[in-house]
Amino acid sequence: MITIHSLTKTYTGNTVLNIENLEIQKGNSFGLVGNNGAGKTTLFSTLLDLIQPTTGYIESMGIKVNESEDWKAITSAFIDETFLIGYLTAEEYFYFIGELRGQNKADVDTLLAEFEDFFHGEILGQKKYLRDLSKGNQKKVGIIAALIGNPEVIILDEPFANLDPTTQIRLKKIIKELSVNPEVTVLVSSHDLMHVTEVCERIVVLDKGEVVKDLATSEATLKELEEHFNK
Repeated sequence: MITIHSLTKTYTGNTVLNIENLEIQKGNSFGLVGNNGAGKTTLFSTLLDLIQPTTGYIESMGIKVNESEDWKAITSAFIDETFLIGYLTAEEYFYFIGELRGQNKADVDTLLAEFEDFFHGEILGQKKYLRDLSKGNQKKVGIIAALIGNPEVIILDEPFANLDPTTQIRLKKIIKELSVNPEVTVLVSSHDLMHVTEVCERIVVLDKGEVVKDLATSEATLKELEEHFNK
């Protein structure tokens, strides 16, 4: 379970995050939506201890993320291309992440073989540095790298952005398959309301850093979200 307690983040007097209490149950597929500046990336970055909250704290599996690193062993994420190492090839990067997560090359190769369709022949064997890949292909690498080592918490910030329609469809299938596992919690932020309603069983709407809607996904959710953002 992930629990947020009286969390705020303020920059130069401007509060960009203000969440009194929020719980994400283990095994949930959790969606986070909101306009630009709503606080989505700030929340994920705080959850990953990339930024410190102004007040409050986040617990992941009972561990305060800003006081211990024990949560890192079960958590993975891809926020943006800054998570990559530009001077490595895709294979070198995958093996590097595998080594960090106690996986040997054979383990990593077995995982990568499951995602040949997702890579679409554009990632492996290209002999290109990650910095020279397109934004979409960099995202493919980052997303699959986040699956190495069987993490229990997977955080993906705007995973559908910069992906072509075919790859978006394949990514939705990947997220849905991850969500079947009751031991895996998947957190996804997205500007695409349709995609997020298709892959997440619960959706929270942020507005100016605050939770304004918390919905269990149903057939009516997409319409409700569209109406909210069309005000």
